[in-house]
Amino acid sequence: MAPNENHKWQFKARFRRHAFGWRSQPAIIRIREAVTEIKKVARKDPLLAAEGAIVFLERLSPALEHVDSSSGAIGIAVNDAIEVLVPVVADAPADPETHDAWLERLYDAYQEDKIPYIEALGDHWGTLCASKETASKWADRLIGICRMAWSAAPNPLSFFAGSTNCLSALLAAERYEDILELLEIEPWKMWHYRQYGVKALAAMGKTTEAIRCGERPRTERQPDGDRPSVRGSSAVGGTRR
Repeated sequence: MAPNENHKWQFKARFRRHAFGWRSQPAIIRIREAVTEIKKVARKDPLLAAEGAIVFLERLSPALEHVDSSSGAIGIAVNDAIEVLVPVVADAPADPETHDAWLERLYDAYQEDKIPYIEALGDHWGTLCASKETASKWADRLIGICRMAWSAAPNPLSFFAGSTNCLSALLAAERYEDILELLEIEPWKMWHYRQYGVKALAAMGKTTEAIRCGERPRTERQPDGDRPSVRGSSAVGGTRR
């Protein structure tokens, strides 16, 4: 069953490339309005709402490119929107073909998000996959690139923008040993990645090891300003099926 392609989303006209100036407040208002519009549709037509969420997330970063993000307010608004919209997509009663197409579109938007604004999607990738089988397929697709990129560090051009997606998919697929093996070669010792090791160990019932992993010396957890972005720009891109 495909979503209604004739539905007119009000937010689409407001989220064009470079639609907003430098002020963040108008953009924040429009983001909240779009989320409200999608949630309202979800009450009656969850499939259509999921399609709307995909369209919105595809348009978000291009529309916000010129917005001043220095205060952090716009980033918070975007992350709040993602938190609301991820279950709208993940829980929609879509057929496998439609769901796979949604994931492809989101991954393309994620790879093209250079600011970045929608990088939080990476941490939700396992949820967005909606099944262990789909999560495992995405993990298979990304893990080789992630290994190659991390093994090539500290060359900055080796940074892979799908690393978080890979870890999130591995966690959803319950491939805990793969997470731990991958983190052994993670070059920056970033807590953003290391947290997946904690979650994997906890899921395996290794509580003591999970606590120990979570209590790594702070020197291994660089502040955000002293580490590369978890998205970054990279010569190592994603692959398409």
